[in-house]
Amino acid sequence: MRTVQPRGGAVPMERLLACFGFSLRRKVPMASDVVENEKEFYSKAKKYWKDIPATVDGMLGGYGHISSIDIDSSKKFLLRFLLDEPNRTGTSRALDCGAGIGRITKRLLLPLFGTVDMVDVTADFLNQARTYLGEEGRRVRNYYCCGLQDFSPEPSAYDVIWIQWVIGHLTDDHLSSFLKRCRLGLQPNGIIVIKDNMAQEGVIMDDVDSSVCRDLNVVCKIIRCAGLNLLAQEKQENFPDEIYHVYTLAMR
Repeated sequence: MRTVQPRGGAVPMERLLACFGFSLRRKVPMASDVVENEKEFYSKAKKYWKDIPATVDGMLGGYGHISSIDIDSSKKFLLRFLLDEPNRTGTSRALDCGAGIGRITKRLLLPLFGTVDMVDVTADFLNQARTYLGEEGRRVRNYYCCGLQDFSPEPSAYDVIWIQWVIGHLTDDHLSSFLKRCRLGLQPNGIIVIKDNMAQEGVIMDDVDSSVCRDLNVVCKIIRCAGLNLLAQEKQENFPDEIYHVYTLAMR
């Protein structure tokens, strides 16, 4: 899990080029412009998280005090889909991607869904989750220890796939491919939600945790190229001024 960080028919040529990071007007910066070595990009991130404390403060990069603000906003955003008749999103099963110790699973997903699956690249975090989640953790069906670039959700299994503070640990190609696999993992009326830091412009590399921060336009471009439609977006309010802007995006 990535932390909050300081700081039909023929395809039109413009859209086709956009899927590969180009524009007829100007070249759009992509993560591929700043990630020089893909293997090193992933290995450095895995090593970084191995040394992070398995606590809420560790998951949030020292900003543990914003957890309740984050969860409350996410719940309001999610409820608009869970209460939207007649196209209501179901509440049977959710997937928490980049789950860490289960902060989102515990406070957002388990109160709203019958069962939850968790996936994270750090085994120590998932092991700690079994304690952190307490009695309600019995409704977590699967703990998948895997990087999202290698993970495939079970087909037609999930009402909601929640992806928070982790897309920066994926290259553009791997993020697009992962979103395509997530699309196949949705139940009817299911949604995918991304909640993450957004750069003001372009793509910014963070060498500390080996991640990238994309601007909103770049993220939306990858979403479109994955064959998904953006249903709603919302800027997070009441976060500290010194951190990146955070947006929540729903799609299917």
